[in-house]
Amino acid sequence: MGLEIERKFLVVNEKWKANVESSSRLIQGYLSTEKNATIRVRVADDCAILNIKGKTTGIRRNEYEYEIPLRDAMEMLENNTRGRTIDKERYKVRCGKHIWDLDVFHGDNEGLVLAEVELAAENESFELPDWAGLEVSNDVKYYNANLVEHPYRNW
Repeated sequence: MGLEIERKFLVVNEKWKANVESSSRLIQGYLSTEKNATIRVRVADDCAILNIKGKTTGIRRNEYEYEIPLRDAMEMLENNTRGRTIDKERYKVRCGKHIWDLDVFHGDNEGLVLAEVELAAENESFELPDWAGLEVSNDVKYYNANLVEHPYRNW
């Protein structure tokens, strides 16, 4: 079974830029945003992924990802997301022994910058960078599945 354990934080400054290892533009949309499961299609550069996530319990949830043809993903985004997508630049940023995913949002979520660190266990320790502010791991308004329906610009 696939398992995702992650913690999410607001980003409070731009000091993270000194430790960027890579970046890519992501466009993603949701085929389903039910409480017990979300189904997402994501295009990152020339790669497409179908992602299924189970209900979040604390900071963990089941997660499954499958590479799909890019053409299929583009059709799904166009035909099955009601035109609602998330547009963001994702940076891979090193801090200590972890690589963080730092998302700079565009479009309806412009101005929002979030960082996530994936962990092997819920109690795994990690270095908290000085650019990480308030933890929002359990705040559903910061979930991408929510941001597509209730964008940051409307808060």
